[in-house]
Amino acid sequence: MESKRRIRIGPAGWSYKDWEGVVYPHKPGAKFDPLEYLAKFFDTIEINSSFYRPFTVATAKAWAQRVAAAKEFLFTAKLHRVFTHERGKATEQDEQAVREGLDELASAQKLGAVLLQFPWSFKNTDEDRIYLAKLLDRFKDYPLVLEIRHTSWNTPQIYEWLEEAAVGICNIDQPLFTKSIKPAALTTSQIGYVRLHGRNYQDWFREKAPRDDRYNYLYSLDELEPWITRIKEVAEKTRESYVITNNHFRGQAVVNALEIKSTLAEKLVPAPAPLFQEYPNLRDSAVPELEVNEVEPRLFS
Repeated sequence: MESKRRIRIGPAGWSYKDWEGVVYPHKPGAKFDPLEYLAKFFDTIEINSSFYRPFTVATAKAWAQRVAAAKEFLFTAKLHRVFTHERGKATEQDEQAVREGLDELASAQKLGAVLLQFPWSFKNTDEDRIYLAKLLDRFKDYPLVLEIRHTSWNTPQIYEWLEEAAVGICNIDQPLFTKSIKPAALTTSQIGYVRLHGRNYQDWFREKAPRDDRYNYLYSLDELEPWITRIKEVAEKTRESYVITNNHFRGQAVVNALEIKSTLAEKLVPAPAPLFQEYPNLRDSAVPELEVNEVEPRLFS
């Protein structure tokens, strides 16, 4: 890949109990650091916890230190839900708390983008457009990316507006229902963004579905293929692109991220060794980290 155009690939989050023994070693010990470990395989991870509560300066410092060995690594972070899902409730204190953590991560040069993820219920109405305009202006000093899920936003005027504001647009894969945004390869800033949520139709909109159930989906290589094409299209038009796999249940996000990385690089890539027991087909794209030095990287034909 050209140095001017970089594609960063990684999962959403790293702190999942069900990754123990699947992504991470079983009973890894007190000194094991899952974030530091994943940063050996990926050059980005999306911070999901910031959607539920702002992270502190101390936490941001700790995260930056834990990935310090990965010189090229950058985080992306989701904006706190009080700004996107509880509209009108955010206070100055909420904004200050969000900014403190983001600013610390940015000062450590580990912040790549801030994602504003809105729910399907957020629609292209006069009221919601006004709200969004104010929010984008409020956080314009960060590299912003907007994720909208309702098809009413899918208009040339909206994309032109985002381009003028230098706000990126997130291309998403999600279960498609009435009025859902469909897969695309759009860009509205120098930051490209792709998020793969999985296609668990049964649980996506089920009100009482546990979070893990919604994201319990493993993409096949055939399903990923059109997204590989889109990722390349996005990367052609941006300085830096982020590809985030959010189908996190039992490490499926890590598997698919590695498969995307391997396909784009046209070679086998290192992967956490425990994954291969649960997902033996990963051998087509990756090699266990313990065997990396024993295997000559194979180019795809």
